[in-house]
Amino acid sequence: MTTIVPTSEEDPVLPVVRFTAELSWADAGPEVAEPQVTRLCMEAQECMAMGRWLDLASLMLTSAEIVFSKVSDKDLECIFTVICNLVSKLETPNEELEVAKLISTKITQQPTDKPAMRLKILFNLYNLLEGPDSRFFVYMQALNLALNGKVTDHIVPSFKKIDSFFKEWNVGVKDQRNLFLTVANVLKENRSSGKDSFKFLTKYLATFSVEDSYVMSEAKEEAVRAIIEFVKAPDTFQCDLLDMPAVGQLEKDAKYALVYQLLNIFLTRQLDAYLEFQAANSTLLKSYGLVHEDCITKMRLMSLVDLGCNESGQIPYTLIKDTLRINDDEVELWVVKAITAKLIDCKMDQMNQVVIVSRCTERLFGQQQWYSLRSKLASWRGNVASLINTIQASKVVEEGGSQAMQGVASR
Repeated sequence: MTTIVPTSEEDPVLPVVRFTAELSWADAGPEVAEPQVTRLCMEAQECMAMGRWLDLASLMLTSAEIVFSKVSDKDLECIFTVICNLVSKLETPNEELEVAKLISTKITQQPTDKPAMRLKILFNLYNLLEGPDSRFFVYMQALNLALNGKVTDHIVPSFKKIDSFFKEWNVGVKDQRNLFLTVANVLKENRSSGKDSFKFLTKYLATFSVEDSYVMSEAKEEAVRAIIEFVKAPDTFQCDLLDMPAVGQLEKDAKYALVYQLLNIFLTRQLDAYLEFQAANSTLLKSYGLVHEDCITKMRLMSLVDLGCNESGQIPYTLIKDTLRINDDEVELWVVKAITAKLIDCKMDQMNQVVIVSRCTERLFGQQQWYSLRSKLASWRGNVASLINTIQASKVVEEGGSQAMQGVASR
């Protein structure tokens, strides 16, 4: 037996149910439509009376795609505001998550139809939610909608808050991987920042540890993609990819071993090693869209940095010329390029034909670099301690001399 619940005129749920029902049955004629509309309204009233909010949400979403196709954006937003507000009536996080899944899944079924409006509705839903699990689910739905509907511009600004989102969501490793990879794909599609896309891709790869060997293979394609993006990037000269197990698995992989070798060359070797590799694998490089001239430019800069880190602070012009395979009159030009790229801080001694390096950027910062830094800090601490001892000894001598002079004066 159906229970009819009187509702105030201010309650927007029933008007929305009636409106969407009439829209759905508009082509059936009044004889068929009116009983169906009445039935749906009665079902909605029963759900409200019994607190069956999931069933009510399901009922209200039955005609969602018809609504998207037939009403104005203003009316569409109003209708879904009412539907999304159902989450405020729920008492437990699990109930909220179930309704949030139902609404967001329905909204994202047709991502290419009014994608910007669908995304706006998802954002409105997100802001109404309180549970971290619900919010994370809806945000992931929004990411995929933006990607599939090609409206990434609308969601990229939210990435500025991704760190605070993470603290709020407190998601596990598997969800982290999904998020990082999806964000990287959104940024790649958006093309607004190749660096940001690469950053999130490396975050994704960093979630894999040696203990994850049973799922590591799923990251192979992304590991290759990260390597190629790094090699292509004209303004990225440092990364931690070699230290990541997800990338390390490529070293002995039958299909991708050469890609790993290319990364190793860019991070640990000099130009001659790249030229030798290119001569033997030019077809491979072209298949990944790598331009030989661009690779030479990047390797020259990275080779120059390598010299700066290994030549005790001074690099002869002749060594730069031979290592970079350039003419005499190009040496200072390449040094200036490295300074402009903030890879090194240095001075050029034209009289002595040497470059005096005060700082250089390491291409990778692994265990060896940590050991080197620790050694430098220990040396620096020793020098400071020695300086302090010298100053204290000088003070003792000075004070002793002063006392002796006072003794002489008193006589």
